[in-house]
Amino acid sequence: MNKSLSEMTNEELWKLFPIVLSEHMSIWKENYLTEKTLIKQTLRPQNIVRINHFGSTSVPGLIAKPTVDILLEIANDTNIEKLKLDIQSIGYIYSEQPENPPPHMMFMKGYTPQGFKEPIYHVHVRYSGDWDELYFRDYLIAHPDVAKEYGKLKVELKKKYEHDRDGYTYAKTDFIRKVTKLARLELKKKWKVK
Repeated sequence: MNKSLSEMTNEELWKLFPIVLSEHMSIWKENYLTEKTLIKQTLRPQNIVRINHFGSTSVPGLIAKPTVDILLEIANDTNIEKLKLDIQSIGYIYSEQPENPPPHMMFMKGYTPQGFKEPIYHVHVRYSGDWDELYFRDYLIAHPDVAKEYGKLKVELKKKYEHDRDGYTYAKTDFIRKVTKLARLELKKKWKVK
C-alpha cells in the first residue's frame, strides 16, 4: 500500500524528493508570473501586501533547484483559516512552519506520491516585513561573481546532502548570512515596508 505524503517520514520524503539542481531556465520567471496572477485572482486583494519571486530561480544564470519560491506578504488582519483554504483550492499542500516567521506557513505545489511534477512552487506566507531573502536575491543579481560562488557551493553540497534537505539548507546558512549582511549594507532599507 502506498503512503500519502502526509504519512511519510522526512527520510522517506527526502528519498522521494532529492536535491536536484538544474542550469538556470528562463521559464522559471514565466512560471512565477503565471502563479502570481493565479494567487492574486484567488485571494482577497486587501490581504496582499506584496508578492515577490525569490530564491535561486529568481537569479539569472544561477544553478538552482527547479522550485519557484514565492514570498507572499499578507496584511496583519488577514483571516488565516480562509487564506489556507483559498490557497489549497488552487492545488497547494499546506505545511505548517513553526520555525519560520509568523504566520508560520508555507504552501507547496508539484509534489506527488510518485515524486516531483513540474512546475514546482513553494509559497512562503509572512506578514509584511523587511525580509533578508529579497536582499540576498538582489545582491546576487547585482554581483554575478558572488552568484557563481554560491552556485559552486550548492553543487558541492548536493553531493553530500542529496537526500537530506535540512542538511543541505543548513550547510548554506553561513554563506547566505554573510552575503545578506553585505546586501543590507549596500541596499540600505530597500525592502522596508513603507
